[in-house]
Formats: sequence, structure tokens, C-alpha cells
Amino acid sequence: MKLKRIFALLTASLMTFSLAGCGENSGQEVENTDVFKIGGIGPLTGSAANYGISVKNGAQIAIDEINEAGGVNGMKFELLFEDDEKDEEKSVNAYNTLMDKGINALLGATTSGCSIAVSNVSVDDGILQITPSGSAADCTNGVNSFRICFTDPLQGELMAQYISDKGFKNVAIIYNNGDEYSKGVHEAFVEKYKSLGGSVVVDESFTSGDVDFTTQLTKINSSNADCIFLPIYYTDVAYITDQAASLGLKLPYFGCDGWDGVINQLNGDTSNIDGSIFLTPFISTDSDPKVKSFVEKYRELYNAEPDQFAADGYDAVYTIKAAVEQAGGDISNEALISAMTQITVDGITGQMTFDESGEPNKSAKVAIINNGSYIAE
Repeated sequence: MKLKRIFALLTASLMTFSLAGCGENSGQEVENTDVFKIGGIGPLTGSAANYGISVKNGAQIAIDEINEAGGVNGMKFELLFEDDEKDEEKSVNAYNTLMDKGINALLGATTSGCSIAVSNVSVDDGILQITPSGSAADCTNGVNSFRICFTDPLQGELMAQYISDKGFKNVAIIYNNGDEYSKGVHEAFVEKYKSLGGSVVVDESFTSGDVDFTTQLTKINSSNADCIFLPIYYTDVAYITDQAASLGLKLPYFGCDGWDGVINQLNGDTSNIDGSIFLTPFISTDSDPKVKSFVEKYRELYNAEPDQFAADGYDAVYTIKAAVEQAGGDISNEALISAMTQITVDGITGQMTFDESGEPNKSAKVAIINNGSYIAE
């Protein structure tokens, strides 16, 4: 267990001892109320809105299913979701708003930077926090923090192994040096890829908000790169691949879970990126009955195709449900957090267990982009 998590756990235990009897969520057994409130945080507006909207929609489907089945331990679930616009300060403000509304557990934040910012605050309150898609290593620093998605370092290592196994020896990279997610994946990828004998022939960066990638792409075009790795979000993927096509640059693209949403960003026209491959825990064309049921409901309710973030939101709610069931009649912070390492969740992003560091144990998949669809390899 990380030292910070050990210190936080000891602190929480001391606070529980000194504050016993002070009211709800003080660490003692809490009497069930009619409603178990789950707070959600993510971007519903702005450049990353697709992520937050997907998480919210997926979570709401899970909540509706749970309530229709009678709820949990006599309680119905309720989702209270706040927009943070992918801004860390606004995410902390959203968290404070949700705490004022009396939430029992937190779903979020959605993006890595915001998740870290909220985790730094929520650890003092001790509330169970599960980020569906915050993948930076520090998202789970708090003893109360868990995640559904893969970590950035793990994604980088997995894709380095995958690209190497496919026979690509000279990779070009473009990453966002102002984004925790992108930097984390990039660093782990480079280290692993080089250890496997590969060469990073072009390693270019940009900052958030950049829309002109001509300089980076020109360097790649004049190099001996045999593929391009883009550990970035879907909006930047769309810009880069469009401009690469304009320059006549035609190399295989590889990415990570931040790519999910790129088809919508391109309005379904994937002609420039057909054949591209990215790591993901969820593919909507999967034949698994649970996945098919979720996809059908999502399409019917939202007239859209669910992505990984919708699936992460859905599984996060069912993870909270499993923790509530495991804790029995006690929905205090300590009981729910303790329950997390005792549960197994058979989710649509895979079967999961959780360790004391907040990480999920689950398998990965890769998706191939083909004619406007994501296809399992």
C-alpha cells in the first residue's frame, strides 16, 4: 500500500474514533435512508464534453436498472451530476456543491487532472470516490479513491508491447505535454518500447488548445517512422489525422482509450483513420449479452452509440452497488471503502476486483476503426 494511503487510513481511523456519535458518515453504522445519493462530476460542456455526457448517460442507465429491480438494502439510488468543463478548480467547486447536497459516494471526476484535484480534497472527507475514467497514476492516491479504467502507465506499456509485437520498429509520437493523461502514457510507452528494442524516431509535443500540427507532422513525414503513436484525446486525434492526410502522410495510427469518441468527432467519416488501433476496455460491437443489452438501451435513450466512458460510468455505479451490498446495513464511508477490496464486479468493461491501492484487476482489449465503427480485433 502506498505510504500516502497508509497515512490517510490512519488519519481516517483516528478521526472516526474522536468523532463517533457526531452524525451521518462519522464511521459508525448509519441507518439506511430512502435514497442513496451518488454525486457525479465531469465535463458536460467544453472540448471534452463527450466524455462527461457519456459517463453521465451510462451511469443513469445503471441507476434506472437498479431502481427498477427494487434498489439496494431498501434504498433507491439517485444521481446528482455537476459540470466541471474539464477544469480542475471548477471540479473542486462541483465536489463541494455535491457534498453540500449530502451525497453518499462520488462518481468522478471524469478526466485525470480533475480527478486528482478532487481526490486531494475528498480524502479529508473520507467519502468513497470512484473515477470511471481518470487514468493518471495519482488519481488513486487517496485511501478513499478507486478507479474503473486502466492507469496511464499500464496503457503505455501495453501499447508499446502491442506495437512491438506487430513488428513496428520505428515509431513517431505526438503527445500533449500539458495533460496528465497524455504525459503519463507517453512516458511509460517510451521506456517500455525502447526496452523492447524499438526506436522513437520522432517525439513531438504540443500544448492544450493547439490546433495546428503542421510542424510536428512535417518532421514525421521526413523521418523513417513506420507508425504513429498518439496518446491523446479524440479532439486532437481528429485535428492531427486530418492535417496528416492533407500532407500526404499515410502511416498506421495507434492510440489509447482517449481515442474513444473520435468517430463522433469526425461525424462518422473515418476514411483518414480506417485501420487505426487503440486500447480500450469496451467495444460496443461486442457479442456479450450484457454489452448488447446496454448498447440497445443507450441507443434507444440517447440516439447515440455508447463509448468506453459510458460503459465506465455504468460499471462504476454497479461497483458502488456491490460495495453497498457488501457493507450490509452500514453505509458509512469506512464501511463502503472497506467493502471495495472484498467485491467482484462482473461489468461490461470486464470482471473486476480492486486492491488496496485503488486499482482494478481486469483485462484489456483493442479496437480497430473500420468504416465508421469500432471493431474488436
